[in-house]
Amino acid sequence: MQSPIPSPENIPGSRRPQERFGDYLQSRQMRNTRQREFLLEVVSKQVGPFDADQSIERLPIRGKDNHVSRPTVYRTLNEFVDAGLLRKFELNGRSLYQQESGEEYHDHMYCVECKQFMAFESQTLVELRNQVAAKHQFQVQSHRLIVNGICNDCRLLKRRKRRRVDLI
Repeated sequence: MQSPIPSPENIPGSRRPQERFGDYLQSRQMRNTRQREFLLEVVSKQVGPFDADQSIERLPIRGKDNHVSRPTVYRTLNEFVDAGLLRKFELNGRSLYQQESGEEYHDHMYCVECKQFMAFESQTLVELRNQVAAKHQFQVQSHRLIVNGICNDCRLLKRRKRRRVDLI
């Protein structure tokens, strides 16, 4: 009888993403491939939330030594989530990934025009969250807030476009 597979948080010791993912693969008797290693390198350089297509754009084109196929990207991103390296969440029907930093929280503003995320922290928001949780006798494990809107750059761009049209 095989021993149970340990969960990622119970894998001892390693800190670097490569080591943590190596431990994860080994615990599941999976091998580490060049494609997985290369995708981990690409993903570890991502800043803020990203989707699979953004990762694919950063990969070499077909025929290069480090080519990673689209199905491999999707499968490997899910392995990174299982290994505790990434968090996965949905926004407008789109799967997004974010580096698992171990921070208690941070929230985001999301521009619906340029699709950019801006991280922010608010102690007032944390206090409000804790007050609401206490009122309902709820133990908070984590939270995620994404505020949708239009960033200042996109607003200014829209404003400039309108002025040009008005001048015609």
